[in-house]
Amino acid sequence: MGYKFSLILSREITEDEMTTLQESGCVGAADFSTDSLPTNAEVTVTKMDFDDAVSPTLADAIESALEAVNKIPDLSASELSVPAQPASPPDAEPGVVAGEVVSEEGTAAGEAQESVDAAVSPE
Repeated sequence: MGYKFSLILSREITEDEMTTLQESGCVGAADFSTDSLPTNAEVTVTKMDFDDAVSPTLADAIESALEAVNKIPDLSASELSVPAQPASPPDAEPGVVAGEVVSEEGTAAGEAQESVDAAVSPE
């Protein structure tokens, strides 16, 4: 899983422009679709949905996509949509916040369980 976001471009793009975008840094653009401009339903535009697992940060992923769009003459991004992202990088492993791992034998927890067991089953 990578950084997810969408760009709505200022117009509909051609197949050649789509290829140029993919070669110019839109690595995570998994989906190119035709849509209408949110502010004017009569204008046909291209929507690019990204799932970028290559860039080290969300900002780097967005910057790379915008730079690629700017390489196409008369093309710009008219809207950026970024859903909530995970709090940590996609490949980060959760760490221990506090505490330590101990065995049950010879620990306070183990002794407490023995006390409970003794109280429950009278001898």
